[in-house]
Amino acid sequence: MTSKDPQAPQLARLAGLIADETRAACLLALLDGRAWTAGELARHAGVAASTLSEHLGKLVAGGLLTEERQGRHRYVRLADARVAQLVEDLAAQVGPDTGRRPRGLRESSAGSAMARGRTCYDHLAGRLGIAVTDALTARGLLLQDTGFALTDAGVGWFDSAGIALDRTTRRPLARACLDWTERRPHLAGVAGAALCRHALDTGWCVRIGSERAVKVTAAGERALSELLGIEGAALG
Repeated sequence: MTSKDPQAPQLARLAGLIADETRAACLLALLDGRAWTAGELARHAGVAASTLSEHLGKLVAGGLLTEERQGRHRYVRLADARVAQLVEDLAAQVGPDTGRRPRGLRESSAGSAMARGRTCYDHLAGRLGIAVTDALTARGLLLQDTGFALTDAGVGWFDSAGIALDRTTRRPLARACLDWTERRPHLAGVAGAALCRHALDTGWCVRIGSERAVKVTAAGERALSELLGIEGAALG
């Protein structure tokens, strides 16, 4: 009889943390990369504040969330990029619930906006993220043959575009992240995060609604067209 893998109990505990609808809703909401208050998450998940507090305690103790307090407010965020990758990868396995009709126009509009463009923790996703990834690849700036890798020309492109790449972190410069709406990989890692941050800081994109959806502005359309040859139709 073989001995049980020592990692099995830890994996079971991790799976148990995520295997709750309320906690899953919190983790998905926090993929926007921002810190949320416990009250905001309680309203988002549709549960009482006391119930949500218990769930947050488990997620913090399990290392999936970090928390900080400012005055009477308790803020939580995903612990790091690895947790975000885990949540997004699991969401990609499930995909959108195509068998369920949206509950009204608001939910339908929100779903459409998320599919067009959104943040996935700290990088761009949805059709916007795929369009950018495809454009980088078509121009020889990004390789997808055996995982994602920026070429020398790609590194130069980021420099020329004024998008600083953090070379001090151990995080991969480029990483593939499976997009749960497009079912194709988009750019993550240091390069994906830098591009997303630049897009938001310069006004190429703006956040819309109360979730992770982003919209490309007129200035963003011009910049993406000039820098990567992406036409506005590819972003709709």
